[in-house]
Amino acid sequence: MENFDLAVIGAGPGGYVAAIHAAKSGLKVALVEKDKVGGACYNVGCIPSKIMLEHSKLVQEIRRGTDWGVTVPTINIDFPKLMQRKDRVVDELLSNIETFIENAQITMYRGKATVTAERKVIIGNQAFTADHVILATGSRPFVPPFKGLENANYHTTDTFFSIQELPKQLTIIGGGVIAIEMAFALAPMGTKVTVLNHSKDILQTEEPDARPIIKEKMKQLGIELVTDFTFEEIHADYVQTSIGNFPFENLLFATGRRPNTEIAEVLEMQMDGRLIKVNNHYETSIPGIFAIGDLVGGFQLAHSASAEGVHAVDYILGKHPKVINQQEIPRCVYTHPEIATFGMLEHEAPADSIVTKMYLPTNPKALLEGNTQGFMKFVASPEGDIYGACVVGDGATEMINSMLAAKVLGGSVKDLARLIFPHPTVSEHVGDAARSVFGKAIHAK
Repeated sequence: MENFDLAVIGAGPGGYVAAIHAAKSGLKVALVEKDKVGGACYNVGCIPSKIMLEHSKLVQEIRRGTDWGVTVPTINIDFPKLMQRKDRVVDELLSNIETFIENAQITMYRGKATVTAERKVIIGNQAFTADHVILATGSRPFVPPFKGLENANYHTTDTFFSIQELPKQLTIIGGGVIAIEMAFALAPMGTKVTVLNHSKDILQTEEPDARPIIKEKMKQLGIELVTDFTFEEIHADYVQTSIGNFPFENLLFATGRRPNTEIAEVLEMQMDGRLIKVNNHYETSIPGIFAIGDLVGGFQLAHSASAEGVHAVDYILGKHPKVINQQEIPRCVYTHPEIATFGMLEHEAPADSIVTKMYLPTNPKALLEGNTQGFMKFVASPEGDIYGACVVGDGATEMINSMLAAKVLGGSVKDLARLIFPHPTVSEHVGDAARSVFGKAIHAK
């Protein structure tokens, strides 16, 4: 029976990155995937949703041109063609991943795997052993067990990205990142979107100061947002709640995900609630078997899973990697405007923290581009140590990197204040926001 140095179960952003990193570090690697490489992120999550958001952003930019004097008489949405583009982009990315795996000389197995405590991996009538195993089996959509659910046809993210007709109406249940992003993806194209969220607010894991901006933009886009109620029953064409009934033509559940822990349950691993219990290096209660990504605690993000996979491999190689700091993992919401955050939020920081916020309308590039909804925010110590930061605005998910780099490399807001940013750029506001910690911002009203 063939033996590998490492077997990785699951070829999503955590698994395929771990496998390639291990192979390029000299290990003999087997990678097992029961479906498509790329996992939920590339096939039914991050990538298709961001492509749809990019389409809706383009529609908004065309409409904004009318206000500037560039008149576009009508905007015709060829939705099937947009979805064909989505498929082409996804297919190209998956083809790239397949090539990366092949070039790294990784042995690829297709099918559902079972794993024994002795690290024997079985896929159908094939089997091999491995010195180490990394479980990267990801997660699946969670649909709450509402009364009457069996009476309704509904989508989850596993099915929604296969639609070929632009919905005239869409009701989204949920108020987290996926729910709000999908509302932003469809509303600008003409879909009448209703978001039903039983909590009092949306995006409750994100920067509180960003929420009013996003809710105002939702209002501008004609998105109906309903909050603070109790779900009572799902009917064939309407949702019954404690504050009234809400009819729907199409229904999408964006109510979180649950980890695929079947392998762990068979192995009787120690669990932490629904998650697999691991140490700081992602090793489970069974020596030599590791778990990463949506299977373990921390942020359920693709880039977090990739970092954990690399860390686990480096630990297996005996490199003594530094423990991943959750405060150094960026969180991104791809609404219009975008939200990007890392580290502590204002209410989580020490009482003596300095919190500063620079609004985008005073930034020349933001003003000339017409992207003035948003701000840059630092949460820092009186000495300038960076506890956290947030950018709300067009391109926020790119601009957060310079702020995070300063923190990760041991820098401070003083270092960012000393940087010479090109002018005019929106990113030069980072320097001004850093200077504002010490009351020395240039473009503050």
